[in-house]
Amino acid sequence: MSLFKVFDISGSALHAQTVRLNTTASNMANADSISSSTANTYRARQPIFATQLDDAGNESAGVDVLSIVESQSPLRREYRPDHPMADKSGYVNLPNVNPVEEMANMISASRSYQSNVEVLNTSKQMLMRTLALGE
Repeated sequence: MSLFKVFDISGSALHAQTVRLNTTASNMANADSISSSTANTYRARQPIFATQLDDAGNESAGVDVLSIVESQSPLRREYRPDHPMADKSGYVNLPNVNPVEEMANMISASRSYQSNVEVLNTSKQMLMRTLALGE
């Protein structure tokens, strides 16, 4: 594998982790949003990743973000009869976002991002030292 290919792979991984961080931040921002109907209630979202293959289809060439899917886990319902968005039974609908899982996901994505930045920096240093050999 070419050393220059490392930049492409790490770049695609950085993009994928950015999407993951943005999705997690969106989930956290909407964790306490309330709705009167299940159709309008926010649902947790997660990105789906896939391996990019090279032109021959043999070697990994990076990471693709295939899509962002909504969680199918049930929504939370709370009894709050005094809330203005409560339904006829006195219940409000809350998102299916688990803040603990989202924080763990955010930490994992952040560490993955940092690791890929380190790969880029190390590759750059190796290229610079290789160029310095010719002096």
